[in-house]
This record gives sequence, C-alpha cells and structure tokens, in this order.
Amino acid sequence: MIVLATLNARWSHAAFGLRYLRANLAELRDSAVLIEQDLDAEPHDFAAAILEKNPRVVGISVYIWNVAKLTTVVAILKRLRPELPVVIGGPEVSHECDDQDIVRLADYTIAGEGDLAFRDLCRRVVAGNAPPRGVIYAPPPPLADLALPYDEYTDLDLARRVIYVEASRGCPYTCEFCLSALDDGVRTFEIESFLQAMQRLLDRGAHQFKFVDRTFNLGMKTATRILDFFLARLTPELHLHFELIPDRLPPELKERIRQFPPGVLQFEVGIQSFDDSVNVAVKRRQDGGKAEENLRWLRQETTVHLHTDLIAGLPGDSLCSFGESFDRLHALGPHEIQVGILKRLRGAPLVRHESSAGLVFSPAPPYEILRSNTFSFEELEEVRHLARVFDRVANHGQFPRTLPLLTKNADSAFGAWRGLTRRIRARHHRTHALSLADWAEAVFDFLVAERGFADSEVGPALAADYAAGGRTDQPQKLKPWFAPRVDSPRSIRRGRERQDRHRSPPPAHE
Repeated sequence: MIVLATLNARWSHAAFGLRYLRANLAELRDSAVLIEQDLDAEPHDFAAAILEKNPRVVGISVYIWNVAKLTTVVAILKRLRPELPVVIGGPEVSHECDDQDIVRLADYTIAGEGDLAFRDLCRRVVAGNAPPRGVIYAPPPPLADLALPYDEYTDLDLARRVIYVEASRGCPYTCEFCLSALDDGVRTFEIESFLQAMQRLLDRGAHQFKFVDRTFNLGMKTATRILDFFLARLTPELHLHFELIPDRLPPELKERIRQFPPGVLQFEVGIQSFDDSVNVAVKRRQDGGKAEENLRWLRQETTVHLHTDLIAGLPGDSLCSFGESFDRLHALGPHEIQVGILKRLRGAPLVRHESSAGLVFSPAPPYEILRSNTFSFEELEEVRHLARVFDRVANHGQFPRTLPLLTKNADSAFGAWRGLTRRIRARHHRTHALSLADWAEAVFDFLVAERGFADSEVGPALAADYAAGGRTDQPQKLKPWFAPRVDSPRSIRRGRERQDRHRSPPPAHE
C-alpha cells in the first residue's frame, strides 16, 4: 500500500499534486490511496489515519501553510515505524533543504516536480532496491509524458470540492518574490488531450474549475481555445477561475470575455504594486497604466468577478507608497482586494535584498516580513490588521449598501480604511474572532463619529445589510432602523405555550 497524504488549507480544497502522483504511478496506481484532511486536524490523528492503512511507502505534500503540522506528523511516523519510508515533496521542501527539520526526519525529499520521480522511487522501494536516504533532485518532466490527473477526482470531489486544473506550467517572468522566477519558461499541455479531460469532468457533473496556470492569458492560442470550449458548454452552474497577467488583454481575448454571462468568470489579477521603482527593484515587468486600463475595461464592459492582489513590504515599499497603490487600485472598483504581506518563500531570489533593503522575516511559516528599511514593524502590523478588516467588511460582501459610505468624499480610501481599522483595534483590541454584530456596530461608530455622517443615513443602510439573509437578532445601536417585528399567529401561540410551561403552578388553596 502506498499512502499519499497532505493537509489542505481548507476541507473544500483538493490536493492537486497528490492526484498527479497517483495518476502517474503506472502499475502501482491501484495500490495507492489518498488521505487528505485540513489544518484543523491534529497531527496524532492524521498520523494514525496514515498508519491505519499499514503503508509500504508514505508520500507527503508539504507547503508553506502545512509544514509546521506535517513536521510533527513525520516525527510521529518515524518514532512509531522507523523502517517505514517517508517521502516528502512540494514547494516548501524543494529549496534550502539543509536547514529544515522535516527534511532531516524524512527518508527522502523530492525537490522539484515529482510526478515521475516519485513513481521511480516507489518502484525501487517496493523491489527492495531503495536508494540511500537523502534529497532527490527531479528535473521538470516533459508534459507529454505525464498522465493527466483529472480522473482521480471522485464524485464527492466534484460535488463539494474545488477542482484544480492546469493547461500550462511555468512562468516567463522573474518577479523575485515568487518561486516562478526560477522557472525556465512556460510549458503547455497538449490542448486536445486537456480539453478531452475537461469534457469528462463536465460529463461527470463538475461545474467549478480553478485554473492554476500562472499566466493563463500569455498564449492566445491556448487561452482562446479554452474559452471557446467553455462558451460552447455554458450552464447556469459553470464557474471558471483564471489567473491573469494584468497588462495583457488583446482584442481576441476581450471578444470572448464579453460573451460570458454573470457569475461564470472570476479573474485573479496580481497587481502587487503600482510603484514603478518597487517593481523594478524586484524585476517585475508590469505596465501600470495598461493594467489600470484593463481593469477598468473589465469592470465597465464585462461581468467578470475581479479578485485583485497587493503585497505590502516589498523592497523599497513604504506605508506611503503602499497606500498610493491601494488608492489607485481601489478607485478601479474590483470586487475584491486581497492585501498580502510579503513572505520569504524558500528558494525565491528575494533573499538578495535582505541586507540592502533591511528585510527581516519571521522565522516561522509563512515567514512574513517583520520590517524593512522603509517599512517599520508597527506600520506593517497596521497593514496586517487593515487586511483583515478589509477582507471581512469589503471582500465578504455583507455590507453592500454601507460600503460606499466608508470612502465617500474621503481624500484617500487607504486613509479611510486605516481609520476604521484603528477604531476596531481600539474597541476590541483585535481584528479577528469578531461577530457580525461587532463589525456592524464598529462601522456605525466610525461613519458617524469620525466620518461625520448622520446616523439617519448610516443606520438604515447598515440595518438593511445586517438583516439580509434572514438574521433576526438586532445589534443595539441599529435597533431604531429595523422594521418592527410582526409575529405570525403561530409564533404567538407557541410563545404563549412556552409561557404556560414555565409559569409557576398556582397555590394549593386556589
């Protein structure tokens, strides 16, 4: 038995890499099983689930978000079954292997794309010809040699999990904060075989596809073929997610994007920074003006849902320059802005700036930046909290009527969101684990006390937002703007019955 295991960030995610490994095990495929849980899993329980299968080999996918827990899992496995070969792989352990505890604990580390290297290793282990323990460096395999993994998705996956797909691997850009800077160009899967696999998924009931290609809109021939394929198969449930280069939308792509109805397309667009000097410092090639033009076109001329990204803390970035990028992006009206904090990904060329830019990173995953020469620890902490506040209040879509008031007539959208963040931190001393009522009342206080709006303007909008979805509780500060509750005869009768049950019995002499 070969066990392929990992901890996903969420239960709804599916381990794409493990499915590639199983699909490419050839004659060993039928003896391989997947065990995937999420980050709520306890390491002891996860190790027990693996050992319950009595495996001959264990392969574990390691990422920046699960390495801490999986280090404990591997330690438990080796304590209980020292003879059990444990193989690890994934981006977190493909670089800088020497200083990682999980690498020292595991028997083998596959650095690079392990689709075929894992199969070859398993064959040797099963045949009793295992190589010495250590790191196995796997070169990128020819994509034509790979078995596609899409038949590995189960019916449960198709019904309840995100279905990851890829039409290409690699990236031609050299952004130093990203591991894709190490790629040697872009490799593309044979399009007909890929589309046949997509058709099989559709035939089985799949309707949500998340493309993990780094540069979906780089090759027009492939991109247009894929969009044409799905345009010919539109259904009300279809949802497609693509990651786009922000400054590249040629006419042939625009022509097809326009044809998709609402709710189908979501584009993830990484702006990261509009500051040209910051982008030059990290070798990011981006035409900010063209990116701005494209985002405006997508918002005004299409029904695409726009998820955009910014990164705080890049070399040369400051609170001021980040705020200017935020304001410029916010003005374009994307549906979501994900504010990320710079992370030190193992192997990324960003390390060359550590001394010159004064980059100091956390020693623990996900290795976020703590300070730089141009961004203080206190300022980065403020942006971290602002990211949570913006995500909860804006990105979640629970305050659509109230949201425009937060930045209405403000000199700076970033300044307005900083103000809301400061008020929430002052009131609750945190920006996590807050109820929706807490958020609503904090927004009310900010808009009335700091932005100067009349409570008669803020209250009705917030109350309507809060009541959406059928909520029946009423935050204290919003009570004047909720419609009077009208109880049905049935609810009145039940209320009287409850009162009768809890009423004290009459005295015996009555």
